[in-house]
Amino acid sequence: MPTEQKLIRFDWAIKTLLREKANFDVLNGFLSALLGETITIEQILESESNAEEGRKYNRVDLLVHDTKGRKLIIEVQNQHESDYMERLLFGTSKVIVENLPLGEDYGRIVKVISISILYFNLGIGDDYVYRGTTEFRGLHTGHALDVRERLKAPQGGVAFQSKKIFPEYYLIHVERFQDVIRNDLDEWIYLLKHTTVRDDFRSPAIGKARQKLALINMTQEERRRYERYVESVVIERDLFRTAKEDGWEEGWAEGREEGREKGREEGREEGREEGHAEGHAEGHVAGREEERRSIARALKQSGVDVARIAIATGLTQAEIAEIATT
Repeated sequence: MPTEQKLIRFDWAIKTLLREKANFDVLNGFLSALLGETITIEQILESESNAEEGRKYNRVDLLVHDTKGRKLIIEVQNQHESDYMERLLFGTSKVIVENLPLGEDYGRIVKVISISILYFNLGIGDDYVYRGTTEFRGLHTGHALDVRERLKAPQGGVAFQSKKIFPEYYLIHVERFQDVIRNDLDEWIYLLKHTTVRDDFRSPAIGKARQKLALINMTQEERRRYERYVESVVIERDLFRTAKEDGWEEGWAEGREEGREKGREEGREEGREEGHAEGHAEGHVAGREEERRSIARALKQSGVDVARIAIATGLTQAEIAEIATT
């Protein structure tokens, strides 16, 4: 059975290690597997997220420039956002506008590729990786319109190629991935989901990720900062999920109560309410216990020290040791 090596989370790597030029090969490997072509990052431009771990646990992003002159937005989104698609559109539009100086020809508009690594369910679908872009198709034939541009051929003369100027969007639904490895990209998504690299993985640069993102490479101070970040991400995600569930339960209870009030006998109503309250209280206690175990499991998967997990969740170290990470 293949063995695995524990790595740091990819969002933390984006905030720290992968901003260093010496580690661009890890990003190049991931992007090449996703886009199906050799990608070489030239420089990190900027990002909306702050490099400090105390800011924006929900989202981490990075804007890079590759050797083909394209701008690539790489984003890790940890929890649901109601207007997520709208923000994606705004983000790519903003990059286009900011990279076209006032008065310049539209022909200098840059190509933008947006890559979203999602740790929540977005929409309804039967795949875990989606690609989207703008194309024009005939209303009657359904055929795509091919608009071409003239280029100077390397050997002289003129060549033509299709214009592909509209932004491209890639959505990676990490939690929908079923751990079946079919290609190089699946090895990287396995890394995103489990923060590990199996020793039988062969995707180009996946070995670099195993080497450079290893937890064991961290200093004691780096490890403390990383563990604080992971705790914050996991707890914030749990608080968001709890608030959502509590809101649903509250709305459901209120609606049901209104229905009961119409024509129900007071004695039956009181009995039902009492029984419902007792059942709800028992369920709430069990639910909170499962939440604590869920947080502990996520922290354990991310390599956080058992003593810190015990402080964060209130579980004993013995209880934490019994929790499976798979």
